[in-house]
Amino acid sequence: MRSLRLLMLTALALAACGIEVPHDKTDYIGRWKHANMSLWITAQGHVEYQRVEGRGTTSISAPLRGFDGDDFEVGIGWMSTRFDVSTPPHRDYGSWKMVVDGVELTRVED
Repeated sequence: MRSLRLLMLTALALAACGIEVPHDKTDYIGRWKHANMSLWITAQGHVEYQRVEGRGTTSISAPLRGFDGDDFEVGIGWMSTRFDVSTPPHRDYGSWKMVVDGVELTRVED
């Protein structure tokens, strides 16, 4: 029982080990949607992702680890995922858009 508590406390501590979104990347903050994909990036550096492909669903809830150019990485320890941003956030006819992993997302209001 004691080792289970220690494991849970360690997991919670690691989950909090993200970075805040850097000042030059604040355009990434928000909820982004497409018919089969959603991405939520908070200013505090937490990322929620879900993508449906066929009958499968991929979901990630993890802290932001950092940016490399326009791309960003999320994860805990050795478990991480890199998101390929081929078109960074930009205005397109009044809407915010970006292309992540080949999917054009639109930022939606909360």
